[in-house]
Amino acid sequence: MDINGFRKAQERGENIVIEFKESKGGICPDTYDTVCSFLNRFGGDLYLGVHDNGEVCGIPPKAVTGMIKNFISTIGNPENISPTVYLDPVEMVVGGKHIIHIHIPQSSEVHSHKKTVYDRVGDSDVKVTATGQIAQMYIRKQKIFTEKKVYPYVKDEDLRLDMLPKIRQMALIRSKDHPWMKLSDSELLQSAGLIGVDAETEKTGYNLAAVLLLGRDHVIKDICPTYRTDALLRKVNLDRYDDRLIIETNLIDSYELLMGFAKKHLWDKFHLEGDTRMSLRDTIAREVISNTLIHREFTAAHYARFVIEKDKMYTENANRAVHGLAITPQNLEPNPKNPKIASFFRNINYADELGSGVKNLFAYSRLYSGADPELLDGDVFRTTVPLDDSYSFDAETRKAQNKAQTKPEKKKALIQTLILERLRKNPNMTQKDIVTASGYSRSAVQEAFAALQKSGLLRREGSKMNGFWVVKESKPQ
Repeated sequence: MDINGFRKAQERGENIVIEFKESKGGICPDTYDTVCSFLNRFGGDLYLGVHDNGEVCGIPPKAVTGMIKNFISTIGNPENISPTVYLDPVEMVVGGKHIIHIHIPQSSEVHSHKKTVYDRVGDSDVKVTATGQIAQMYIRKQKIFTEKKVYPYVKDEDLRLDMLPKIRQMALIRSKDHPWMKLSDSELLQSAGLIGVDAETEKTGYNLAAVLLLGRDHVIKDICPTYRTDALLRKVNLDRYDDRLIIETNLIDSYELLMGFAKKHLWDKFHLEGDTRMSLRDTIAREVISNTLIHREFTAAHYARFVIEKDKMYTENANRAVHGLAITPQNLEPNPKNPKIASFFRNINYADELGSGVKNLFAYSRLYSGADPELLDGDVFRTTVPLDDSYSFDAETRKAQNKAQTKPEKKKALIQTLILERLRKNPNMTQKDIVTASGYSRSAVQEAFAALQKSGLLRREGSKMNGFWVVKESKPQ
């Protein structure tokens, strides 16, 4: 970590991966709580000699060496940090003042400080005492997929094998030459990866993915007691609900029931994609619902939810978090939670390739409500899509185009204004995003971008792939 890295940390402030400690009179005991919580979560950067607000207070130069030795000795003692770790504190000089920087990687184990487990929540180190919470931490650190767990005593009669003809027809819609059409039932299940071998007993049997996709309701409940998706409508009765649907059946039927709930309670606004009418409602609901069914941690004790409110709809489901940040198309790193279930959904056209759902959700949410969705990757994964019943992309586009038809110069100014307004709200939007969101031609948008950059009203920061736009607070000429 260099000075520039520290300056960036100052700008961001304390968060889930950054912590400042004053440490004027030595290392405070709660410093090791932070070490423990960083190890148990996503890792992070710890700075000693810095106020909570990021202002450097410094450490006496003569005390730095002793503090580093004391820190290394403490974390190497199993009575303090267990399991022990090795970290490398580094002295830095910022504005003539000495500080200590400690980079703490994410650990593959669950650590404790003086026999107490800590987790990082926001910018705080939180004691974890509940058995269920500690179990969830172990699940998060596992490198295996729980969907692969084999249940040797689950038999054919425990599954809804009568659904396979319907599943074949669904696969046929996706591909006219789908290989499942030529396979027997057992071959199809084997091909889909729903049969595995128990590593301990070496017995062959159906795995958790098979149970969740095709299991009878009572079998699913026996294996996953907390498996449920609770669909709620809250537009009038905000304390309770206006409509409710509790779903405890297999994932395939769950998808259809949730889509039915969405179609019942969400507006299906008119929209043309090229010359073809498409359902923005169905497209967005498909992405949100398939995501919450596919990428769930089914062994966790947390009911999934699908909630429709007046100004938003959102889903929540148990999750094995990867980085704990808000997910955008720019920082997206596809990470399958249940690859077998995800593959099955793709084969029956309930989902697309990994990662495409996030891009579709951002693109079509802007068209549906004029705003971006929010995807938060935590122990509970939350997807929120803004709702605005009064918004119509097609109507707004027609109004803008009608206003611009009188004079070419007025049209150019209108496009430039639209670009600046969009980029103020979301500096990560691309020219392609603007074309999709505005309805203007690609050449018109490119010309407007060039004019704005030339006039100094717009500039690009960072690389072409990972940069962002900076808007000068002024109106285009």
